[in-house]
Amino acid sequence: MLTVKFILDNKELLIERLSIKNFDAEGIFDEVIAADLQRKSTQQKLDEILSKLNSSSKQIGQLFKSGKIEEANKAKAETAELKELSKDLNKQLPIVEKKLHDFLTLIPNIPHESVPRGNSEADNTEIATGGKMPEMCENPLAHWDLAKKYDIIDFELGNKITGAGFPVYKGKGAKLQRALINFFLDEAQNNGYAEIQPPVLVNEDSGFGTGQLPDKEGQMYHVGADNLYLIPTAEVPITNIYRNVILSANDFPIKNTAYSPCFRREAGSYGKDVRGLNRLHQFDKVEIVTIAHPEKSYEILKDMVKYVSKLIEKLELPYRLLKLCGGDLSFTSALTFDFEVFAAAQKKWLEVSSVSNFENYQANRLKLRFKEEGGKKTKLAHTLNGSALALPRIVAALLENNQTTEGIKIPKVLQKYTGFEIIS
Repeated sequence: MLTVKFILDNKELLIERLSIKNFDAEGIFDEVIAADLQRKSTQQKLDEILSKLNSSSKQIGQLFKSGKIEEANKAKAETAELKELSKDLNKQLPIVEKKLHDFLTLIPNIPHESVPRGNSEADNTEIATGGKMPEMCENPLAHWDLAKKYDIIDFELGNKITGAGFPVYKGKGAKLQRALINFFLDEAQNNGYAEIQPPVLVNEDSGFGTGQLPDKEGQMYHVGADNLYLIPTAEVPITNIYRNVILSANDFPIKNTAYSPCFRREAGSYGKDVRGLNRLHQFDKVEIVTIAHPEKSYEILKDMVKYVSKLIEKLELPYRLLKLCGGDLSFTSALTFDFEVFAAAQKKWLEVSSVSNFENYQANRLKLRFKEEGGKKTKLAHTLNGSALALPRIVAALLENNQTTEGIKIPKVLQKYTGFEIIS
């Protein structure tokens, strides 16, 4: 979340930068500035009245001691009026502050200077590719047909138990899921990420801290009775570990990883693009989160992108790396790279990871600060996160790309986790 001071100091530049996200900031900035002036004016009036009340209280005591009863009673009456005014201003101030806060929450993060203009995913920039395209057997099957053929994922059973988008993994399909989770977690730990096992329900403060709330697109599942939210990613609870925390610069970088089920309503999603594992309401994912010094965050972002690319390479999947354009960038992100893997039977690219730098946008909402060694002033940290990796589309590509006439071959790196080399 942007600060009022930052907006006041950089208004024209911010309007230009936010236009890259196709966001017209001029009107909302005027609202923010007006609300801030109202807040300052209300606070100033309240401070003046409280000062007068303090002086009057002392004066009244002195007047009574001096025997000036009439003057003392007159001062008491004036004090009573001031107290009523202070009550009114005390009621007004939180209303004005909330108005200002609500305006600020409507403003997205500023895109990094390298983010290209564009309207949608069609305008994203491919910056790298990796892996080899598989040699396919004749008449290859899409993963949903393979799942049914080998009885490893049951979409109809999930629909019966819960609804569309909640598959049931069975037999070797369930073992493949567990193998991928363990592989991703082991790789993360080997690369310095400390494992966390977080709750999958979070409160409003946590949802606000990482920018999921207010839920502008209606993507979160809400447990109304307890006012809790099912997490859309482990990024939310992990990053909120550091909410209202003051760190030392010596603590950086702080690297965490977690496996969690993830829940997304995916409102408005329909058609062939959501078939099978392509888009689910519940899915498994291993997340990596880094809390970083602002001067190091883009260097760390590069490292995180390299790390995810190595994971996909170890799974022997063809992939491409995209830099997201302004129109496809999330509300909270300053810069995001997406990884897509190729699913050969569908002949399409499937997104499996987003790696993002939020700079200090989340940190300001979280009040996540740090002090330099020997310093007294606090500064906002930078937060980064990445999918490492989301399972459903990885599984879809593994099944489709590795199918043979004998069955579905398991990549070598996973075989020690699955305990088998082929699904047949």
